[in-house]
Amino acid sequence: MAGLYPISLNLRGRPCLVVGGGEIAERKVLSLLDCGAQVTVVSPRLTGGLQEIASNGGIAHINRSYLPGDIDGMAVVISATDDLKLNRLIAEECLARGVLINVVDNPSLCNFYVPAVVRRGDLTISISTNGKSPLLARRIREQLEREYGPEYADFLILLGDARQKIINKFPDPGDRRQAIARLVESDLLELIRRGEEERVKERIAECTSW
Repeated sequence: MAGLYPISLNLRGRPCLVVGGGEIAERKVLSLLDCGAQVTVVSPRLTGGLQEIASNGGIAHINRSYLPGDIDGMAVVISATDDLKLNRLIAEECLARGVLINVVDNPSLCNFYVPAVVRRGDLTISISTNGKSPLLARRIREQLEREYGPEYADFLILLGDARQKIINKFPDPGDRRQAIARLVESDLLELIRRGEEERVKERIAECTSW
């Protein structure tokens, strides 16, 4: 297989369809909602979690089995049923119409894969095996979760704020790169881990001025 092109999709406010109402479908729905997608679920049965989300208006629920045409207007479709024939039907319809389709546990029917993901605020690390081994991707994700703790969310917020100050302060691109590099390579992350807020402020001031 040729190499895949990794991208991050902005699904905020975009219509997405999940076919199926089981536990796997629930996980897919939650991940789409986390991205701000407008999610519709087609299934005659829902997990308790999906029922609660639907009753609170978090998703649209079509209480029946999938019918051709349900993909109309959808940016992304995820098929999470245990009906192999139905999964193939959905995939063929999506592929024929150029709609992004992921069929759970059947890479041959997908035109995109959903990677294992580590999220720490604005930091997103994606791990994909091109559908070869979701288990390996999950193991790698677990390792990365231990290495990249919640402090990285705060670290990235501070880096973003400091970067803007550096851009405003230093007109020369070379000076900007040096200031940002000093910040990233400093002990700022360790200071955040230890909760030393005053020293964090001092270190940012030191790294962004000379």
